[in-house]
Amino acid sequence: MVLNDRVLGFAALLVAAFLTYFGYDLEPPFSYEPVGPKAFPLLIALIIGICGILLILKKGKDIEPNPAGANFRIFTMLIYVVGYAFLFQWLGFVLSTAIMSVFVSRLFGGSWGKAIIGAVCMAVLFFFLFDKGLDVVLPTGILGDLL
Repeated sequence: MVLNDRVLGFAALLVAAFLTYFGYDLEPPFSYEPVGPKAFPLLIALIIGICGILLILKKGKDIEPNPAGANFRIFTMLIYVVGYAFLFQWLGFVLSTAIMSVFVSRLFGGSWGKAIIGAVCMAVLFFFLFDKGLDVVLPTGILGDLL
């Protein structure tokens, strides 16, 4: 089977339908935001759906196979994301984000020094931006009172 943009468009429509189905019934036990938790998955579903429709309507081009090593990096990224999800509560936002960022940097050819410095700076800055600046509660994990 030759894959083309139309196949990707139909897959995008399926993802949009999935997000809409599961995101539509999200209701918090109490109102803490004016928009609520359903806005984000529905907005993402709308964007993915529009992109899917555009891919279906335009002329499809055959997709070239991935370059050597790309499938390995894609699979490794999937493992990193699952590991990040499991470690997020226990280690907290800062440590889990820094660890994942280091591994992702290394996966795409970054040096150890730059990967560690960049990951730690990014994790700490994002924590303070979201937790303190935007008042989004993030888990501190084992760092606890240090943050």
